[in-house]
Amino acid sequence: MDFNETAVFVKVVQAGSFSAAARQLGLPTSTISTRISRLEARLGTTLLQRTTRRLSLTQAGTVYYQHAALGLSYMLEAEAALDEARQQPQGRLKITAPADLGDHLLAGLLEETQREFPVLELELILTDRYIDLVADGVDVAIRTGELRDSSMVAKSLGIIRWALFAHRDYLEQAAPLAVPQDLHLHRCVQFTPLGRDAWNLVSRQHALTIPMPGRTMANNIGVVKSMAEHQQGVALLPAFICRQSVSCGKLVRVLPEWEGTADPVHLVYPKQRFMPPKLRAFIDLAQEKLKAHFLE
Repeated sequence: MDFNETAVFVKVVQAGSFSAAARQLGLPTSTISTRISRLEARLGTTLLQRTTRRLSLTQAGTVYYQHAALGLSYMLEAEAALDEARQQPQGRLKITAPADLGDHLLAGLLEETQREFPVLELELILTDRYIDLVADGVDVAIRTGELRDSSMVAKSLGIIRWALFAHRDYLEQAAPLAVPQDLHLHRCVQFTPLGRDAWNLVSRQHALTIPMPGRTMANNIGVVKSMAEHQQGVALLPAFICRQSVSCGKLVRVLPEWEGTADPVHLVYPKQRFMPPKLRAFIDLAQEKLKAHFLE
C-alpha cells in the first residue's frame, strides 16, 4: 500500500484539477495522473471522472475521499505533534552522579532544570558504582576521573582540584603547619576513596606522598567536610565544595601551594542519531551551571 498515492488523490480533489495539484506538490502532471491510475487499479474502482473541462468524483471516489482526507489529516496532526514533542523537553530524565559530588551542587542543578523545564521529570541516582547507561536506562552521567567507555559521548566540565582545609580555631591551637611533613603533627580527617594509607600531594615542582595514621576516616565527603568545619582536624577536600565555607570563615585553606589529585569531570551519554530534547536541554544547562564550579 502506497500512502503517497492516497495523498496525491486527496490533493487532486482539494485542488480541483491534476495540473493545480501538480503545481502545489511540485510534481509533473504525468506523475499525478500515473499515481491516480495506480490507486484506482489497486482499489479496483474508478475514483475520478475526467473530462477536458471538469473533474468529478464518482460515488466510490466520494466515499474514499471522505475517509482518506480524514485519515490524512490525522497523520499530519500526528507528525505535527511529534515535531512539537521533539522541540519541547519532556518525559523522565534519569541522571547518575558520584555520591561525593556534592549534595548542594546537584540539588541546585536539579532545581534550576525544573525551573527552566517544568514538565520535565527528573530522577537522580547517586552512586559510586559504575552504571552501564544503556543497560540501566540512564540518560546521562556526571563522571569524575578517567573515562572507561570510549563508545560514549563525553563533554568536559572542567577539573575537580583537591586541597587541604581546616578550621581557623583548630589551626590556632594546633602545631605549626608550614610544610606537608608537618601533617604528622596534626589530626587529619581522611576520605577513604582517596586512600587509607597516604595523601599524595603535588606542587609546581614537587610531588610527595604523606603517610597517614588512619585515625579518623569516612567514606562520605560531606561528613569529612563537616568534621573539618567543627575543628576536628585537617581534611583533603574538593576545593569547589569548600568555597562557601571559606567565604563565611568556617574553613581556611592550608598549604595553598600544595594540592591533592586533580580529577577531570565529564557529562557522559550514549551516542545516538537523534538526541531527545530533554537530554539536549539538560546538557546545555549543566554545562553552563557546572563549568563555573569545575575550573580548569
